[in-house]
Amino acid sequence: MEELRERPGPPWRRWVERTGRGPAWRSALLVAVFTQIGAGWAAHAQSGRVALDGFARLLLLTGPALLVVRHRYPVAVAYGVSVVTLVYVGAGYPYGPVFLGLALACFAAVVAGHRRAAWGAAGLFWAGNLLIGHWLYRWLPPAGDGPASWAQELGVTAWVLAVLAVAELVRVRREQWARERAERAAAERRRVDEERLRIARELHDVLAHSISVINVQAGVGLALLDSDPEQARTALATIKAASKEALGEVRQVLDTLRSPGEAPRSPAPGLDRLSELVEQAAAAGLTVEVSAEGEARALPPGVDLAAFRILQEALTNVVRHSGSRTARVRLVWQPHALELRVDDDGPATAGTPGGSGNGLVGMRERAAALGGTVEAGPRPDGGFRVIAVLPPKAGVVEEDL
Repeated sequence: MEELRERPGPPWRRWVERTGRGPAWRSALLVAVFTQIGAGWAAHAQSGRVALDGFARLLLLTGPALLVVRHRYPVAVAYGVSVVTLVYVGAGYPYGPVFLGLALACFAAVVAGHRRAAWGAAGLFWAGNLLIGHWLYRWLPPAGDGPASWAQELGVTAWVLAVLAVAELVRVRREQWARERAERAAAERRRVDEERLRIARELHDVLAHSISVINVQAGVGLALLDSDPEQARTALATIKAASKEALGEVRQVLDTLRSPGEAPRSPAPGLDRLSELVEQAAAAGLTVEVSAEGEARALPPGVDLAAFRILQEALTNVVRHSGSRTARVRLVWQPHALELRVDDDGPATAGTPGGSGNGLVGMRERAAALGGTVEAGPRPDGGFRVIAVLPPKAGVVEEDL
């Protein structure tokens, strides 16, 4: 079974998936350096603002310092950076890259799932900036400053909305990709479970049939060991052949586990080996009469294997649980289905007629996996009957062999 592998995506996807997961101090340090240098340039370009002093430099360091813990405390950092940025703007210092720290804090909060906090912090800054620019400017530095232009306010609003929109886009895409990964992982687990069920079913059918034959022949050998040594020898030879065949089929099933993806060394059994089932049943003292109706045709591998295993299990149940020494197998080739019928005249020798139920469950599961059905139960005139209907046509769900 191949392991689930993630294919590397385009660079922008890798960037989106890594955002918010790397060391926070690196980006915080980069923001600190950029704001310190950029604020100096902005001070030269904006002569009407308050010159940068020690307090301004401290504010420009405080925002990036808070960003170091933004992954652990995204809500507190978003509001904290928003307040620091408002204090910087309210003190009359030059506009510039100081807003980068706020953008990164709000972005981190949205990506972490704290959307309300991010929008609240951005809204706090927007409202505070609006209040400073159109009312509090009278009492705040620089002296003689007038109200801010509405074009500037529209620019600030657009900047805030753009930052939040990009953050929301990143969040949505990351959640979508996370769901896709979870769905792929769940599908892979389902395939693994289905493969385990298939292998368990194969082992059950192989071992149940072979051990039933071995059990019957062992009883015959013990009963005839003294009175008819030659017949006892024949029973032992049958036991040896049945055990050898069982070991071969078990090895074939286990090879699919050791060498996943490789073709099996021998073909899976199908109806072409029905004569072998008849011979094995005869060795166990059961005479099997086989008849067919309709035109036989090639079956898909999964259907062919299921038909073989269903007949094998049905004949095994006759050997183990029926007093009849004769069974009748009938194959009815219908236009859109293959019907398998196995009858014995009974009576049941021990336990529930037809077996313990585990074999019947396995037969029904095999048929259901292909879109078919299995019905089993006592006949009105005595004995037991198993009827399986399989759809041997294109488009059925087949087992992976």
